[in-house]
Amino acid sequence: MKQKETKEELKKRLSDIEYHVTQEKGTERAFTGQYDDFYDDGIFVDVVSGEPLFSSNDKYDAGCGWPSFTKPIKKRGVSEHRDQSFGMERTEVRSREADSHLGHVFTDGPQDKGGLRYCINSAAMRFVPKDKLAEEGYEEYQAEFQ
Repeated sequence: MKQKETKEELKKRLSDIEYHVTQEKGTERAFTGQYDDFYDDGIFVDVVSGEPLFSSNDKYDAGCGWPSFTKPIKKRGVSEHRDQSFGMERTEVRSREADSHLGHVFTDGPQDKGGLRYCINSAAMRFVPKDKLAEEGYEEYQAEFQ
């Protein structure tokens, strides 16, 4: 496993909103993220570490203003934590490897797909199109799109 970047290194590499969301538990404004209304085939990876997070096959339009998924790409691909900020009871979703804040998971998702809605900030992710998976080292995910 490679060494975790320092806050200073991340501030130089990430955009202001990417840093705010992933490192400071920020949230982009609803309907402003680049992946909210985006449905190309591929996977979404952590903008900090590149670890695979979600597949476009599990993305749907929840109408909430953020990209929504029914499940992570791997069963253990994300970690979940109790979040009581802003006087609310929520479940925060973080990446496992980089511990990036991604968003929250709710129980109002499609019932036929398990009932979960992973509500994720676009700024926490980078999209890898299906035809670039092997080139970028994600060939194990090509089977998702056969």
